Amino acid sequence: MSAAAAGSPARTLAAGFALDRIALAGLFMLGLIIVAAVGAPLISPQNPYDLAQLDILDSKLPPGAVGVAGHVYWLGTDDQGRDMLSGIFYGLRVSLGVGAMSTIAALAIGMGIGLLAAYAGGWVDAVIMRIVDLQLSFPAILIALVLLAVLGQGVDKIIVALIAVQWAYYARTVRGNALVEKKKEYVDAARCMAFGYTRIVFRHILPNCLPPLIVVATVQVAHAIALEATLSFLGLGMPITSPSLGLLIANGFTHLLSGKYWISVFPGIALLVTIVSINLVGDRLRDIFNPRLQSHFAA
Repeated sequence: MSAAAAGSPARTLAAGFALDRIALAGLFMLGLIIVAAVGAPLISPQNPYDLAQLDILDSKLPPGAVGVAGHVYWLGTDDQGRDMLSGIFYGLRVSLGVGAMSTIAALAIGMGIGLLAAYAGGWVDAVIMRIVDLQLSFPAILIALVLLAVLGQGVDKIIVALIAVQWAYYARTVRGNALVEKKKEYVDAARCMAFGYTRIVFRHILPNCLPPLIVVATVQVAHAIALEATLSFLGLGMPITSPSLGLLIANGFTHLLSGKYWISVFPGIALLVTIVSINLVGDRLRDIFNPRLQSHFAA
């Protein structure tokens, strides 16, 4: 393969985003959010969960207020005197981490199950797809609530719950695309050459199923973050020692009526911008990977 051919996917993605300013803005914003989350310990004004750095006299200060020690709290503080800007950076770190880890694990599980169903066919396919249909018939939040009620709070618990509600989406997507690929001539040729099951599935069928999987995974990251935030807001998600954006919103909800809006509103805005940015990127990837639009994005 030539160097030009090898670089074509990157050029296609770049061209696709360059033609849509809204998607490009979403990609830029998502990049800033990821940098803020990864670099939270370095760029945050304080560690909001280090008790030695907190002062109860700084409790519920409005945005732009100066604390007892002379620090400026640009987004205010919560009822514990924690800097809201720092809390949002650390909350993004937890929310993005949980969303990404649960999505990757669910993708791997769903991908394997979907490929098995498509290639094996027969009763194996029928049983797997009935299980998938059964799970997808229930609201995702209901399944997660039941699981967390049994497992309890914790980062690992909520990741398990999110994996349980996501894998079926990938299984159905992979199975549908793999059934199409399975009937193509290159798969028949691979069988005639006596290639093994593993080689046919992972070296021939799976690569052609990846584009739609990437799109689904991108959208599901946003869905996982929103679901985790909902569960944490309800008190069933993250513990107070690992606060996400949903938990930050919940902490300030009781203060809204007293006028301390910033404790909930700013984390809510951060959550909204994160989800919208990911969805904008996912929507653009869907358009780019659509075969009918490939000629439009071609360099």
